[in-house]
Amino acid sequence: LALSGVPPFAGFFSKDAIIEATHLSDIAGHGYAYFAVTAGVFVTAFYTFRMMFLAFHGTPRFATDAHAADHGHGHHGGPPKESPWVVTVPLILLAIPSVYTGWVYIEPMLLGGFFGSSIVILPEHRALWEFKNEWHGVAAFIQHGVLSLPFWLALAGIGSAWYLYLANPALPARIAARLGPVYAVLTNNYYFDKFNEWFFAGGARRVGTLFSEIGDGKII
Repeated sequence: LALSGVPPFAGFFSKDAIIEATHLSDIAGHGYAYFAVTAGVFVTAFYTFRMMFLAFHGTPRFATDAHAADHGHGHHGGPPKESPWVVTVPLILLAIPSVYTGWVYIEPMLLGGFFGSSIVILPEHRALWEFKNEWHGVAAFIQHGVLSLPFWLALAGIGSAWYLYLANPALPARIAARLGPVYAVLTNNYYFDKFNEWFFAGGARRVGTLFSEIGDGKII
């Protein structure tokens, strides 16, 4: 819930503060930035709860030891087990501030002098000053958040994830098949990783090989 930006959890305060400041900005491109961060609310809530539903709900996806052995997977299957205390305790300690941190720290961090002179807002970037003028406390900010579009987009993202991965789990595969090339582009992250691997990393290796084989091996 915190990661999805649902009030009153910590992620809500940081998310909505960014959205509100972007909305109040008047620099070039702020309209597109406002659209992007607002649309991102739906996407974040969707993939967060998709991950949770796939991991902890619906049809079990773990293999029994016998099933794993039959399929040549060794003995790595079996029902999931609770994590040891060295994992569980830090998770609990992280979960506690994910509930209350926004209530306590949003005002001094965003509008006060929490960071001292480490972070300075330039005079021409007036969005946070406008935000400060409209700030009426944590309770009012939560109330405003519940009535605003990002909150309903977060709920829509959660509901969509529930429908696609619990209520109608066969639908995502049909959507992927119907979208075809669009799905392939999205799954491959617009092919940026493959381009970087081929052009930058591969290019650097080819240049290095050239210097190594010709420069070092033949000339030097």
